[in-house]
Amino acid sequence: MRLLVPRGRRIVRRSMTCLCLTHSLTQTHSPFPSLHNNRNSLFQFFSGILRPSIRPFSANFNGGPTSAASSSAIMADFHADSVTYLTQREAAEIDETLMGPLGFSVDQLMELAGLSVAASISEVYKPTEHGRVLTICGPGNNGGDGLVAARHLHHFGYKPFVCYPKRTPKPLYSGLVTQLEALSIPFLSVEELPSDLSNDFDILVDAMFGFSFHGSPRPPFDDLIQRLVSLHDNDQIDKKRPVIVSVDIPSGWHVEEGDVDGTGIKPDMLVSLTAPKLGAKKFGGPHHFLGGRFVPPAIAEKYKLVLPPYPGTSMCVRIGKPPQVDISALRENYISPEFLEEQVEADPINQFRKWFDDAMAAGLKEPNAMALSTVGKDGKPSSRMVLLKGLDKDGFVWYTNYESRKARELSENPRASLLFYWDGLNRSVRVEGPVQKVSDEESEEYFHSRPRGSQIGAIVSKQSTVVPGRHVLYQEYKELEQKYADGSMIPRPNWGGYRLTPQLFEFWQGQKSRLHDRLQYTPHEINGQRLWKIERHTFQVKNFPNDSSSFGNCYSLLLDVKLCVSVNWA
Repeated sequence: MRLLVPRGRRIVRRSMTCLCLTHSLTQTHSPFPSLHNNRNSLFQFFSGILRPSIRPFSANFNGGPTSAASSSAIMADFHADSVTYLTQREAAEIDETLMGPLGFSVDQLMELAGLSVAASISEVYKPTEHGRVLTICGPGNNGGDGLVAARHLHHFGYKPFVCYPKRTPKPLYSGLVTQLEALSIPFLSVEELPSDLSNDFDILVDAMFGFSFHGSPRPPFDDLIQRLVSLHDNDQIDKKRPVIVSVDIPSGWHVEEGDVDGTGIKPDMLVSLTAPKLGAKKFGGPHHFLGGRFVPPAIAEKYKLVLPPYPGTSMCVRIGKPPQVDISALRENYISPEFLEEQVEADPINQFRKWFDDAMAAGLKEPNAMALSTVGKDGKPSSRMVLLKGLDKDGFVWYTNYESRKARELSENPRASLLFYWDGLNRSVRVEGPVQKVSDEESEEYFHSRPRGSQIGAIVSKQSTVVPGRHVLYQEYKELEQKYADGSMIPRPNWGGYRLTPQLFEFWQGQKSRLHDRLQYTPHEINGQRLWKIERHTFQVKNFPNDSSSFGNCYSLLLDVKLCVSVNWA
């Protein structure tokens, strides 16, 4: 028997979090000049920051602090209209305070702000579909945020390009450019940019001007802004266009009044920093993110900041509800190598092992997870996820409670179907065949190879039965844990393994335009020897009843590309 997942090995999928800060001014003078001349005032200022009576920044809006248990409920009910929006002056004061009395440096803020932009992008736009990113950077701190974001996007698996036409001759900015050049990230001049940005890029990061900008954009930024605006022109409607991500405020917008005449950039994503600016109220795109969980309570109190609570340990949070999704429009255009008959193993067990090893090597979470489908004597199918625990020439093995619904259905109808799905590889495998219990010796050996906690859990978890509450499970678990604390052997309950002997395999590989590869193995005998026949399945023929009033005797060809073609044979 081959154990597929070594004990003690865990594969953990890391979740991406956003880390956000804001800044746009390089001045370090304090907004509270009297503090510099008065030690008592300075002490009182910092005491206000540290005083326990100040309510937490992440708070509910009925007056009390937000607990971790209730934060998700608050997020569900939190509306964009409830958020505090800052004036240009308030945003500048907060930045000056951060870089003055609170001790942040410009490069710290720039690093964290750029990371927040890159992380927010990765939350929505995956590099497999939106890999080519052009970051357009202005001469100020907003442009610095863009340079940092480009570096992080490179490490996140994107292919960034940078347009930085007006470089700032300061060591901070020169260092950021050097870092990008060391990663071989291309810098493009305005002249080198294509006239139609939609052909060469999937994401356009607008990092030209932040909330401190005044007046009208000068060349070449006026032209660059118009290129972004033109992507929404009517003549572009039938073309796939890149998405636009604006940093803190869309370039060219009035910081407080927004897109005044309606002719400005219309970003798909806005990453507000610290708190959204008043102009962000006019943002109508689908994705508005907020970063700035670092804000001290004193600042939150002073400016009466009302912001959505951050979930868990995340440093970014969506403002408003996610856009409504048309489920029928959800579609993945798979890109995979061809799966050809001449390349596959003659024995489907060997082919399965080959694909399973690929899933392990790709670091997919629980590649041995499979959907087990059974049907009882009432003819009603049921499915659930279980873990494959062994594979040999005789078939696939898993373990479960022998009093569960699946066990009952297998006793009534000892046939089942298994389905493995490996999303990261665009692959699935379906296996069908008869099922029987493994030997008691095999079940006993595996049961006692499990961690002792799992052995106790198997006794406590009487599958498919009604439990008054989770506390009952905990109580019984604790009692059994104490009972066997001396290390004595834990008896196996009515629990054991099943083995499915395969009679059909189907290997599926996703391809472009729904032209998927689907190879099916079925057994047949030649000269008394059991061999496997390999067939490519691309479509199914389905008969429809006659309708003499319309189409007559009609057959429908339902192809794997989800296209239904009707043919009239009359």
